[in-house]
Amino acid sequence: MTSVGIHEAKTNLSKLLRRVSVGEEIIITRSGEPIAKIVPIESAHKRRFGVDAGRYEVPDDFNEPLPEELLAAFES
Repeated sequence: MTSVGIHEAKTNLSKLLRRVSVGEEIIITRSGEPIAKIVPIESAHKRRFGVDAGRYEVPDDFNEPLPEELLAAFES
């Protein structure tokens, strides 16, 4: 847990919020006394890896170059 003064919190709020977003808790102090705590919000649901496994099929030619006529459409 990290403590920062009000001035530092105002100056570096974006940086502090990035740290909070990855799980860190930040205490904001005034004259050395804690007055607030910034904590990450618990997600309503946790993401589960692989939930869509088997629902989609990647075609064999997925990484092949696009046909010339399609590329030309992007360039025009």
